[in-house]
Formats: sequence, C-alpha cells, structure tokens
Amino acid sequence: MTDPGSAPFRPVVGVLALQGDVREHIVALEKCGATPTLVRRASELAAVDGLVLPGGESTTISKLLQTFELLEPLRARLRAGMPAFGSCAGMILLASEVLDTRADAQHLSGIDMTVRRNAFGRQVDSFEADLDFAGLDDGPMRAVFIRAPWVERAGDGVEVLATVPHGPAAGRIVAVRQGAVVATSFHPEVTGDLRVHELFVDLVRRAKGERDDLG
Repeated sequence: MTDPGSAPFRPVVGVLALQGDVREHIVALEKCGATPTLVRRASELAAVDGLVLPGGESTTISKLLQTFELLEPLRARLRAGMPAFGSCAGMILLASEVLDTRADAQHLSGIDMTVRRNAFGRQVDSFEADLDFAGLDDGPMRAVFIRAPWVERAGDGVEVLATVPHGPAAGRIVAVRQGAVVATSFHPEVTGDLRVHELFVDLVRRAKGERDDLG
C-alpha cells in the first residue's frame, strides 16, 4: 500500500463543477499535490477522496445539486466523513443553518454553524483584509471577500480559524474547521496564496490514510 504521508501520494480531490469559480480551485489543488477532477455526477462524487465546493451563487448551486441528483449523495458522503472545503458560497452550503436565504434553498450540514448569507453586503462592498489564520505559518493571509457570508454561530465542535481583524465587521468569524471539513468566507483560490489548499489537501491525505489502515 502506498504511504499516504509520502510525497508521491496524490489524493483525488473533486471540485463541484455546477457553477462558480471552478478553474481556480483546480489550478490550486494541482499545485498542492492533489489530482483534481470535476464532479457533476454521483458516480464522480463516489470516486473522490475529498471535495471542494467553490464560490458562486449558493442558491443556484443548491438547485443544481437537486437537478443533478447530487444533494443526498453529497450529504451522505459528508456524514460518512469525507473531507470537504467550501469557499464563500461553499461555506453557505456546508452550514447547518443559513440566514437571509431563500426558503427553498438547501444546505448540507457539513459543519455545525449558522451562516449569514451576503453578510458583508453587495458586490460593491467587496474588500480585502489581512487575516491571522490559525495553524498557518509565514504570516497573515490576504483574503478577498466578494458578497461574502460570515459565521454567526459556531458549534461546540467547530474550531474558529480566522476572524475579521478591524473595521465595522471586526471579530466576525470568516474561517472554520470541524474535523476534516473546512470553510472560508473568502476566496483563497484567487490570490495565489496556497496555504488553505495545502491545509485541505493534507487533511484529505490523512483521512485517506486512516481509511486505508482500517481497510
């Protein structure tokens, strides 16, 4: 068996490719030592070691999850422990509760948290900030917020990784982790800073190694 901690091991990480900034995540995952693949069908979801849910329009993605018959298979894989990373709209989808969304919008309950959709305002209110991100070395992370959500409640088992450092939203939670599931309000895929993707790929490797050891 290949040692998941060794350099040659490249986990297969899917990117949900229904809508949103898919290409940027594919590039980042490739640079971080994963084998990225597009996921649009349940059979493709079943073949990956972890999944990225990209930014985009959360209500549109939730509708497309139902149209492509991916909603329940994705919920099942998350319940079974599949690692996942959601950025912006992906954070909203991973929440257990979403505020200020459509009544028919679906979410995945991958993290025990309450998220407020479009909390920072509209497109014109987009901004950047330097964040201290727990567990990441080499200084602050430049974060890009575009019609971003924030976390209003983080459950007891949820680790807060980053908060807004200053301004009207100072102290608001913008990055969290629960087990092997990570979510950010911002878009690390657009800045060239690969540290969040490196963190996620490492989580996928470790989860894959644990599954192989049990098998």
